[in-house]
Amino acid sequence: MSTPRDRRPRDPRRPGATGRSGSRPARRPQRASNRPEGAPAARGGAGRAPREARGGAARETRRPPRRRPASPPPPPPLLRRTFRRGDPAKRIRIGGALVLAVLLLFAGRLVQIQGVEAEGYAAAASDLRLRSIDIPTLRGAITDAEGNPFAMSVEVRTVFVDPEEIQEDQRQEVVDELSARFGLDAEEVAEKVDAEPSRYQVVAHDVPPEDWQSLRELGLRGVGAQVDYKRVYPEETGAADLVGFVGSEGYGLEGLEGYLDETLAGEAGAHQVEVGLDGTQIPMAGGLAKEPVPGQDVRLTLDQDIQWYMSQVLAERVEELDAEGGSAIAMRPDTGEILGMADFPSYSPNDIDASSAEQRSNGAVAETFEPGSTNKVITIGAALEEGLTTPETVYTVPYSIEYYDQVFRNSSNDGTQRLTVNGIMAQSSNVGTIKIADQVGAGVLHGYMADFGLGGPTGLDLPGEATGVLTDPDDWWGTQLPSVSIGHSVSVNAVQMASVYATVANGGVRVEPNVIAGTVDADGAFTRADPPERRRVLSEGTAADLALMLEAVTSDEGTAPQARIDGYRVAGKTGTANRINPETGTYEDGGYTATFAGFAPADDPQVVVQVVLHNPQEIYYGGEAAGPVFNDIMSFVLKTLKVPPTETDPPAIRLQESGSTP
Repeated sequence: MSTPRDRRPRDPRRPGATGRSGSRPARRPQRASNRPEGAPAARGGAGRAPREARGGAARETRRPPRRRPASPPPPPPLLRRTFRRGDPAKRIRIGGALVLAVLLLFAGRLVQIQGVEAEGYAAAASDLRLRSIDIPTLRGAITDAEGNPFAMSVEVRTVFVDPEEIQEDQRQEVVDELSARFGLDAEEVAEKVDAEPSRYQVVAHDVPPEDWQSLRELGLRGVGAQVDYKRVYPEETGAADLVGFVGSEGYGLEGLEGYLDETLAGEAGAHQVEVGLDGTQIPMAGGLAKEPVPGQDVRLTLDQDIQWYMSQVLAERVEELDAEGGSAIAMRPDTGEILGMADFPSYSPNDIDASSAEQRSNGAVAETFEPGSTNKVITIGAALEEGLTTPETVYTVPYSIEYYDQVFRNSSNDGTQRLTVNGIMAQSSNVGTIKIADQVGAGVLHGYMADFGLGGPTGLDLPGEATGVLTDPDDWWGTQLPSVSIGHSVSVNAVQMASVYATVANGGVRVEPNVIAGTVDADGAFTRADPPERRRVLSEGTAADLALMLEAVTSDEGTAPQARIDGYRVAGKTGTANRINPETGTYEDGGYTATFAGFAPADDPQVVVQVVLHNPQEIYYGGEAAGPVFNDIMSFVLKTLKVPPTETDPPAIRLQESGSTP
């Protein structure tokens, strides 16, 4: 049976007075007191005292219960700010004003976009989905003087497929037909036929129009073609080094193709298409934005037959003598027009990948060399023009001469001779020329060489052209004058030296070499190029004297009888010069350069031919190595131009005469 609950009121501040079940009892048990034996037992002992005794003395001796320290009073409650509701009408007015401001901002922007700047935004939006596609144009041709092509463009097709248009039942037929016709891998074609998302996949380039027409007749849906142009070069023209070629993108890279690219290329047209989100191109009606403008044809001064023949003869001689290379120039002395410009080694512009940079270089202007004895015409011409000597003046010419610390010798030891200026030229005497150069002087000789075009641009403006080296006379040291006078310590290219002999052949007037006759537009109208620069270098009398001396060179007493041509009077000059060894920087083991330059007929010059052979083996003298090439080329050119044979005989000139030393 449970103990009855204590119903007395409890102090809520006392611990344990919670009134909950299991709380501490209200009254604590008291410890037993030390009473004498026989005294009444304490509460909780073995026996219980009478009620009276419990209510009497026992109550008086009971100690009051100990109280625990009082707990601190609780903190006062926090004061809260009283919220008073404002006027709702005011809040509505402020909110409405803000909403109105935002709406006005959007409205203003809308007016700006759709009203004030509508066209600009429409154009910008259009640009995002419109694309401009180039329409290829016809590149101008490069032709000879008669219109025969050295380079031309032919119309071809670029075949493509539209995967969305190809019908499923024709898919395999399309793959098989395209791969078989164009020699393509069937799997690669299938990938293009199944390409997604796409409506334009190129299958083949440079397809002849007739081949496309044959494919078109099959009626395969989704197979189309675009007009394009391919650059082609007729084989065996021999003009690759001059003409150059275009790259895969259709731009000229080398030669005249590169130099005249803006003239030849024309202007591509433009067609606008709309591009979808998946990249699909959608042709637009009236989308032609710009008509293509075809390039202009460039007409050269070359003769294709002469060019071809020169290249063949030169190549044969270079290979025969195992030379490193060679160049040949044919030009008209009165106009400066180049009829042929051959170079070897060469290449095929239809197979660029099979060629090297050296083969593609136009050696006629890019390769420089020491002219050797062909330079003597300038030294002697300067002396004649300055009145320092005459063709009949006699010089004592020993086999060798010491000049400062160097000994100069003639090519053959004929002992000491008494040679006229005519004889010095005819026999190509080094010692005799040096004696004449001493009279001329460094400054005057340098001036004439510059007037003849040495040390400066040829005027052709061809890519890779090298101007050669002509040192300022103030920098000439002890043996420079004699060296330069006989064609050493100076370098030229083949066109420069050909121009020197053209100046003599043209009565002393130098006409700047030129290879471009003019341009032809799409309507066939020819526009002639600017006339070349003309400058008098020698008087007519001096030029005539030099022509007779040069004619003596091809006589039996001269150094180049191999250059004579039956029926024609021929004037010319041999040249044999040492080459610098690139490994040592000296002439030792550097080889030789063999040259011959001349014109015909000598009494009425029509053509100048210059031949250069670089480092021929065994036969390296100019007359023996280059003379036969000159003869062969000059004979062909005279026949091609229908130049009549010479009806006069050369006058007799004295090469040797006894007399006093000047």
